[in-house]
Amino acid sequence: MDKLIITGGKPLSGEIRISGAKNSALPILAATLLADGPVTVGNLPHLHDITTMIELFGRMGIQPVVDERLNVEVDPTTISSLVAPYELVKTMRASILVLGPMVAHFGYAEVALPGGCAIGTRPVDLHLRGLEAMGAEIEVEGGYIKARAPEGGLRGGHIFFDVVTVTGTENILMAATLANGRTVIENAAREPEVVDLAECLIAMGANIKGHGTDTIVVEGVKHLSPARYNVMPDRIETGTYLVAAAATRGKVLLKDTEPGILDAVLLKLEEAGAHLETGRNWISLDMKGNRPKAINLRTAPYPAFPTDMQAQFVAMNTIAEGTGTVIETVFENRFMHCQEMNRMGARILVEGNTSVITGVERLKGAPVMATDLRASASLVIAGLVADGDTLVDRIYHIDRGYECIEEKLQQLGAGIRRVPS
Repeated sequence: MDKLIITGGKPLSGEIRISGAKNSALPILAATLLADGPVTVGNLPHLHDITTMIELFGRMGIQPVVDERLNVEVDPTTISSLVAPYELVKTMRASILVLGPMVAHFGYAEVALPGGCAIGTRPVDLHLRGLEAMGAEIEVEGGYIKARAPEGGLRGGHIFFDVVTVTGTENILMAATLANGRTVIENAAREPEVVDLAECLIAMGANIKGHGTDTIVVEGVKHLSPARYNVMPDRIETGTYLVAAAATRGKVLLKDTEPGILDAVLLKLEEAGAHLETGRNWISLDMKGNRPKAINLRTAPYPAFPTDMQAQFVAMNTIAEGTGTVIETVFENRFMHCQEMNRMGARILVEGNTSVITGVERLKGAPVMATDLRASASLVIAGLVADGDTLVDRIYHIDRGYECIEEKLQQLGAGIRRVPS
């Protein structure tokens, strides 16, 4: 199992390119199953989860074609198995996203239940209730969801989500594109990745209105066509590198990104004292050599502050001027990085869903262990601002969501290297 060794104390400086969004790429890859011919998806990040989705397609009899630029062509007409097996689904919860497209296009799907998650429960019952409202018959047995469309295919329905669910919205949105009649999804997720999926489906011939709002209306069509689509930039990767630069008192330019979907994060960085400039597809940050100021934040679904950026801001607050309070409202177990940072000399008090962080002048390098994807990123940031060496273990988490993180940080002047165990 690989580890990262970080020698802290250097301000980040330079420019890097932002990769495609994993949280957009995975549903878009799943959406290719709806088409009547090959769909090519571009700007995919080179990540383990993407490889897992491609391997899942291979198990189903589809042989994706990958070119040298990591564009992936998927031809779902060659599908020979409608089963997503447990050994792959257990490694990636997003595998549940193939459920809606398979039932809608092929009339049946058998998908293993995803199982637990380190940051809290993420139940799939909302997905299942949505499909049942569209006429699907669903059984859960032997650890598998077995879903069958009624004769003549899924039918449009009125779906109201009790709580906002991103993957639930995406699954029902995909299924609705081929359903008979109109589907209305209320209390839908508004995340940019949901909008990106909808735009890809529209490029394939879907009839969708209201994406980006809390009510999405889909008029079902008979079939979806071959298409080519590029995945949007990763807003969480963008935010992570911006926070890393702010924490280290650095100056960076991030290219091939999208400032318009990062308003909540950019606002908090300005509160912390960052000088920001933006263009159509770039963001620059300059701390002018100053220590960041502590900020208060509360996570909530988009367009509010994203839960996936919470841990990174906690890391910045550990060495900021003053005391900051961070309230987590989305996941119930997402402060596991705090005790690891306290081992590095941070002063973080966690009570329930609130952490209170009193900034210190410096952290001290120590061995730490990653517990989930974003916690991993926050420990890397902590290592960048710490005196001495920090060893981050279990970094397979970070490889699920950040493409070549050590190489990009090296481009910005960080002392970081990957070592095999």
